[in-house]
Amino acid sequence: MTNAGAKTSFLSQRPWVISLVLLCGLFFWVGSGHSNEKSDADKKEPAAAPLTKVGVETFYSEPVTRSISLYGRTAPDRSATISAEAAGRVTKVSVRKGAFVKKGDLLLYIDKADRQAQLERAEALLLVREKEYNAAQSLKKKGLQGEVAFSLAQANLVEARATVKNLKLALSHTEVKAPFDGIVDALNVEVGDYLGIGDPMATLVDLDPLVVTADVSEKHISDIDADLPANILLVNGTMKEGRLRYQSSISSPATNTFTIELEFPNPEQKLPAGISAEVDLALEQQSAVKLSPSMLALDEKGNLGVKTLKGDKVAFVSAKVVKAEQNGVWLSGLGETVDVITKGQGFVRDGDAVEAVRQASAQ
Repeated sequence: MTNAGAKTSFLSQRPWVISLVLLCGLFFWVGSGHSNEKSDADKKEPAAAPLTKVGVETFYSEPVTRSISLYGRTAPDRSATISAEAAGRVTKVSVRKGAFVKKGDLLLYIDKADRQAQLERAEALLLVREKEYNAAQSLKKKGLQGEVAFSLAQANLVEARATVKNLKLALSHTEVKAPFDGIVDALNVEVGDYLGIGDPMATLVDLDPLVVTADVSEKHISDIDADLPANILLVNGTMKEGRLRYQSSISSPATNTFTIELEFPNPEQKLPAGISAEVDLALEQQSAVKLSPSMLALDEKGNLGVKTLKGDKVAFVSAKVVKAEQNGVWLSGLGETVDVITKGQGFVRDGDAVEAVRQASAQ
């Protein structure tokens, strides 16, 4: 038997050998294919993740006045209760309640009684005393009048002058006049009423300037600058600019607040006292940047600030609110110039690298 025949006979008798050879070949082919694929994959570099695009805008700081909001009420500049300085019956009332009067205007009359007669008698006696004094003085110069007689004449003259002065003053008190320009807020008497000395007759209020009283907390009282104006919004919608005229030195024990007074002109005293007012009181000026509230952010610790661009990375900068307005907030602590992320800030964090798209600068 030839060698070829012997091999054929061997394989035909043992078919598992063929299966083993084929299986080994299959494993070798599959293994070599995966190895090549892995080698090719190792040769490829991983693709870099694209940077987040953000909008960036440059903002510049401006001087802004820090202020606080207070609530107060208007009050008269001064108010006086006019009381009777002479006893007697009211004979005439020249004004009505609510009327505007000038300083020196007559408000009412009190019966003079015999005051005029007493004054005339005192003036006649004064003429006598003056003649007696002149005569005593002349005699003294000639050496014909003693010192005691001269002193007595001098004392009588002084007494007569004082009596006339007192009676004139008492007579003037029967004509009650306005002590200052103002409005007759109350009128307590009518014709025929009898008044004693000290009885209240009328109340006069001066509303120019008009005063606004408010309370300031102990936290802000030391920051008040009297040279800075205050914006006052009255309940009727009128806006006025006031000036600080008084600041309490002692706080209220109940509220720990300090009373302040601001005043503003009130021509013709048209605006009344006792109405509510909102006061925007200036405290100090400082440098700040105005931003939209949508640009504000919080860091991991809850600090308020904004996300800015430093180089090509996001940088969170803490800031302090100086003043809030309807169209934005003023922030301090951002420097003279700052690049603020205005779009896409919600998708980036502090330290992230970003692709910045510049927008128009805000000045």
